[in-house]
Amino acid sequence: MAVFDRMGDENLDWLASCHRRCTMRSDTLLFHDDFRVAPYWWDAAPPETVRDALPSEVDVLIVGSGYCGLSAAAEAARLGASVAVLDAAQIGAGGSTRSGGMVSSGQKLALTNAIRGVPAERLGRLMRESMASFDYLKRLIADESLDADLQITGRFFGAFTPRHFERLRRQGDLLHDKTGVTVRVVPRADQHAVIGSDYYYGGILVDEYGGLHTAKYHRALRELARRRGASLHSHAGVERIERNGAAGFTVHATRGKIEAKHVLVATNGYTGRLLPFFSRRVLPVASYQIATEPLPPGLMAVLNPGRRMISDSKRNLFYTRPSPDGTRMLFGSRPAIREVSERDAARMLHAKMIELWPALRDVRITHAWKGYVAMTGDKLAHIGAQDGIHYALGCNGNGVALMSYLGARVVKPMLGLDAMPGAFGEGAFPVSVAGMASRLSVPVGTALYTFDDLWSGRVRAALS
Repeated sequence: MAVFDRMGDENLDWLASCHRRCTMRSDTLLFHDDFRVAPYWWDAAPPETVRDALPSEVDVLIVGSGYCGLSAAAEAARLGASVAVLDAAQIGAGGSTRSGGMVSSGQKLALTNAIRGVPAERLGRLMRESMASFDYLKRLIADESLDADLQITGRFFGAFTPRHFERLRRQGDLLHDKTGVTVRVVPRADQHAVIGSDYYYGGILVDEYGGLHTAKYHRALRELARRRGASLHSHAGVERIERNGAAGFTVHATRGKIEAKHVLVATNGYTGRLLPFFSRRVLPVASYQIATEPLPPGLMAVLNPGRRMISDSKRNLFYTRPSPDGTRMLFGSRPAIREVSERDAARMLHAKMIELWPALRDVRITHAWKGYVAMTGDKLAHIGAQDGIHYALGCNGNGVALMSYLGARVVKPMLGLDAMPGAFGEGAFPVSVAGMASRLSVPVGTALYTFDDLWSGRVRAALS
């Protein structure tokens, strides 16, 4: 400190100038000339601005244009209902097209605390519906010829420590027993056949999992919904929902009002404060991702030979995958305790990515983005109705297949065509304590996760 006290203003200015030059040089090396704060997925299928006039009345009004809302719109229209989908932003600008696009069946239920305290009979039905969601997604894409780049290449779960490897081995057995998927144990000595990295202590590989192109799938869903007769409306944020007795609802939006017999809320991590019942039960958590420029020829075959989905056993996990065309690496995590800008997140994520793959040190970043995931207090998704307003909420980081399925699943009970809501419609939708105190809960939770990972990292260091 004394050294700086003796320095003149001109020297301090020189040091600041050096810092700026170093930072600029670092950013020049890190960020591609065409760097964008936007999802990589949007290059192929951008969100839509649709300012068509709102209809005066519909049978079904859906709030939210993600996978859940569009799937519900397509199903309701198929059943003969008139349908309008409203979104406060562009159609497709929310969490659905900001995810990693990984798809699986039952993994979250089998390997997380969501199964604790759930009666065995209901757990069995939850597992069956979760697996049915993956089958629904594959069947929908095939039957409707949806352009989604669905690829079943498998998913590797990497062990951060030797102890985590033993835990993953046990979880793999549980996953196989409960869902029937093929689980292969990959010892560390053999992991280069799956991932070109020494970062992990082995792991497990599930052959039946895969991924898709999030924005292409979204575009295909909205085309399907329109083909069946639904109308989509962007920049039409809902401001108020009034109950009109047995007649239904008056929905007041920024661009007008609509009379609706039924209302479905399908907003997930973008639910906001419009309806307190939902905001007390859904916690939005930001997750960040980056995309690299196209890799040098042959490098992807070394780093990810099977073009598989990859995640790991840390609390604040890494999740990464190739782009569907196999040219780029996509990498995601939560980079800091508090939310940061996408550009700052890109710097931190790049540092994490080269921990996993040092060979990517000189590869530049073309895209950085974040999206909000809807977490619930019991780690389960929920469908049902509150004060006559239907909902399908709580993807918990597993939304591509599950929310597509639940969007379609909630329609028949909503229209009075089926009294059975399914396993995700049973039981109470519990208040999320974290959701009620979200300004503090996410940073505190992230800090605890980070501490746990740091402690595990000390174990790794001792083994090095």
